[in-house]
Amino acid sequence: MPLNSSHDNQTASVFTSKLTPAADTCVGLTILCVVLLSVLGNGLVLVICYRRRKKMAGSELLCVNLAVVDFLCCICFYPLSILSSFHHAWLGEDITCVYYGLGCYIFGLCGMFTIAAISIIRYLKTCYSLVYAVWLEGANSRIVCGGIWLVATVWSSFPLFGWGEYVPEPYGLSCTIAWRGYHTSAKDAFYVICSFACFTLVPVLLIVVSQCRILYKVSRFSYSLSARGIPNNLRYAEKRLSVMFFCISLGFVIAWAPYAVVSFLFIFHKENWYMAPEGFVFPALFAKSSHIYNPFIYFYFNKTFQQEFRRLLLSFWPKLGGNRVGVHISMGHQAPSHPIHIQLQERGCVQKKSFGLSQDRTFSKGKGKATHTSSNRVLSRQVYVCWGSKNTPPILNNKPTKDSPSVSI
Repeated sequence: MPLNSSHDNQTASVFTSKLTPAADTCVGLTILCVVLLSVLGNGLVLVICYRRRKKMAGSELLCVNLAVVDFLCCICFYPLSILSSFHHAWLGEDITCVYYGLGCYIFGLCGMFTIAAISIIRYLKTCYSLVYAVWLEGANSRIVCGGIWLVATVWSSFPLFGWGEYVPEPYGLSCTIAWRGYHTSAKDAFYVICSFACFTLVPVLLIVVSQCRILYKVSRFSYSLSARGIPNNLRYAEKRLSVMFFCISLGFVIAWAPYAVVSFLFIFHKENWYMAPEGFVFPALFAKSSHIYNPFIYFYFNKTFQQEFRRLLLSFWPKLGGNRVGVHISMGHQAPSHPIHIQLQERGCVQKKSFGLSQDRTFSKGKGKATHTSSNRVLSRQVYVCWGSKNTPPILNNKPTKDSPSVSI
């Protein structure tokens, strides 16, 4: 009986928070903010990608996969950590600890492998040949995503069969790989070393090297075009896209680097060394922030994302669009001047009002007086349309109607 009670006390101490109640509450509120922002941002990315699913390129599927990883991780696992923080102890003990550790490790590897795949694909497209761009379209992109999930799931499942273990974090409010298993057995030591070398260090090196090479190649190409005086529209778009993926990769690496360093140091932690529980809390919370910023990066760098987001808002709140102004210039066969057609259209309204200036002014040389003539055929060409949407309705008919009176000047 004393042995059982001592085992229960040890288990309770492992799953009990090592922080103060106030610190536990702050941790829970921080993770709650991460969950809300991530669900809102990544959910918006998924909705926009679904709306333009027929226009998406095959390589964009990896960005969708990254949004799915962040979205599901915050919904399926982080609420358990939030409730445990408010309870000041881990809820469910061993069963929920394995569930949380396994799920977070799978999604963490999927996120890292996805960013590594994006970096490698971008590197092959930019620095070598466009043949890779054709090869990585369609079904091949789905194969890459499926391979990422398969490798992450298989490697994360080994602790369920005795090769490694999922245990509580040192501060007691989260679960992860037993990094200190390095000291327990040869199998656990091999699993920990491979987790760091093959599934952490190698992907990070691939990400950093690929992104640095991409930026160097794009900058060099941009400089050569500038020196030759070639228009820079294409190279500007390519440079903007490269900077976007560089920010995504750099943000992920920076967010997870402190946690990786602390975990690596904890491998060699012995009983006579002391590491404060707070030393694990801040790197863990900082790593969770990696789920937040990708949608903001998409919105800032991607013009297509901005347009789709604007259309999504207008579909729910049409009044946000205000009035839309379109301008056409018509050239008549018999008139040298260019009369302007202007239409004011109010979003969300059924009735449309259009005002046309369909008359041309000509001058008679003989009489010296101004006379008005109208052209029967009008050739129109568009000068400017606000928003530039493909769904923009025709701005003005060539012939005036009853609802659109023409004014002659």
